[in-house]
Amino acid sequence: MIAKVRRLNNCVILFVLTFCTLLKAESVSGDLIGDWTLDLSSNEPGWLSVSENEGQPVVCMLVHVGGIRPLNNVEFRNGRLYFLLKTDRDGRGGPVIQTHTVDVGIKQGKLDGVIIRQPTDGATKRVSFTGKKLPSMPPAPNIATVRFGEAISLFNGKDLTGWRLHNPNKIDGWSVRDGCMVNDTPKTDFSSTGVYGNLRTEAVFGDFKLHIEFLIEADRNSGVYLRGMYEAQVVDRDSRMQGLQGVGSVFGRIPPSDNFGRPGGEWQSYDLTLVDRHVTVVLNGVKVIDNQPVPGPTGGAMHTDPTTPGPIYLQGDHTSVQYRNVVLALVVKD
Repeated sequence: MIAKVRRLNNCVILFVLTFCTLLKAESVSGDLIGDWTLDLSSNEPGWLSVSENEGQPVVCMLVHVGGIRPLNNVEFRNGRLYFLLKTDRDGRGGPVIQTHTVDVGIKQGKLDGVIIRQPTDGATKRVSFTGKKLPSMPPAPNIATVRFGEAISLFNGKDLTGWRLHNPNKIDGWSVRDGCMVNDTPKTDFSSTGVYGNLRTEAVFGDFKLHIEFLIEADRNSGVYLRGMYEAQVVDRDSRMQGLQGVGSVFGRIPPSDNFGRPGGEWQSYDLTLVDRHVTVVLNGVKVIDNQPVPGPTGGAMHTDPTTPGPIYLQGDHTSVQYRNVVLALVVKD
């Protein structure tokens, strides 16, 4: 009798082990793994990162605005990834208004995906997308050996020649006053977008170093985007936004070593160097980020391809802000 029980137990154990093996998640396709700049049918900028950790998929995705963090409950089955990108609610913690789910894989050798936007009351909307896989992060450059060309002023102190709204359908709050670029907007909250427009240079640039000075009042918010992709945060020293979201940070990507910002209403300066997807940030004369890699775009980026040139891009859809002394020197390639 005891021998029969032991044989039965062994069979149960073998069955459980076999069943668990069958349930083991598929390994993510190597073709999917990597970082992607996305081309969405909605014309929004998009970025996708796929990796694997201990046999489990790790996915980050950005569509225009929002935080960038690994998403929960990602499934990989039949060669495709399925996940919830975000949930829209009516106010903080309020009832769900809409969900955004994603289905993405490789089809005929190309990235093939769709974002399904499902409102709780209304018709489903589908945003299809393809993508281009990005090259891996290059090694950190030796900044001491990088040569820069002659510095050029991007702002003449008189008018906005060389600048324009990124989205001409937005309200233009930008003007020149007392030799400064001034954005006047009634907005006071820190929500991610608004009805006023962001300002960009007409020209686009490769790698460079940029000097720019800003004046932001207490509890106000703006940002300087390098090549339209990486935001150097513009807030005051005592802002509610600190660390990864504070002054001196590459927003949501790299925190400053310390807070060397100034109080609201005082002029501050940035010296920002971007070379080979690595950023150095000097805030008010103090180096707070030293030649660190930026793994991807920041929220609000106007495009997501680090292999292409881009403009200097100033947030105007947030709150009022002033800028002056905008000077750029391009990297000289051998």
